[in-house]
Amino acid sequence: MSQENNATPKKRGRPPSAAAQRRALEAAHEILMAEGFGRMTIEAVAARSGVGKPTIYRSWANAQELAMAALLVNRLPEAEVGGATAQAALSAQMSGLVTAFASTRGRQITMALAAADPESEFTKAFRNQVILSSRNAGRVILEEALARGEIVPPPDMEALLDMIYGPVFFRLLVGHRPVSPEFGDAIVRTALRAVAPSGA
Repeated sequence: MSQENNATPKKRGRPPSAAAQRRALEAAHEILMAEGFGRMTIEAVAARSGVGKPTIYRSWANAQELAMAALLVNRLPEAEVGGATAQAALSAQMSGLVTAFASTRGRQITMALAAADPESEFTKAFRNQVILSSRNAGRVILEEALARGEIVPPPDMEALLDMIYGPVFFRLLVGHRPVSPEFGDAIVRTALRAVAPSGA
């Protein structure tokens, strides 16, 4: 079983509705953007969204996980449109990641991550809600492209996913070079060349 499947324990109880999850995410995003990471609590999100705390906790283990998910709540608009090529879908995802972390709150979170304990809840939330979530979405995009014959099977899917997402998170955390939309596009083009059909 993959690491992604084991990343977050299953929550007990009835799964929350998509509408409740969306309300909670939108409320969390509003609080995060207006007041910052420190003031974005489960209680504040429940009060603003009208979604009960138990329902929120069935989707996110803590406020840190919810904050990370809220930061990236609108990161895949184009990629969710049916029929998008792998390059278009992955580029849209990259654009969303870059836009989120280029915001004031995104930069603050990146700076805090660079100084955080690797085993802190903050770092674990980033790993689960940003890194692993992005890789899982990318896996779906690549598997759909494989089914369409748009790409050939990679020698190692995990290595291909690391090639796509590793550079973005490396730049975010090390900060030696800017993370730009052009950089995201270059990563996608380079990675997909490795699995392009012969003669493409």
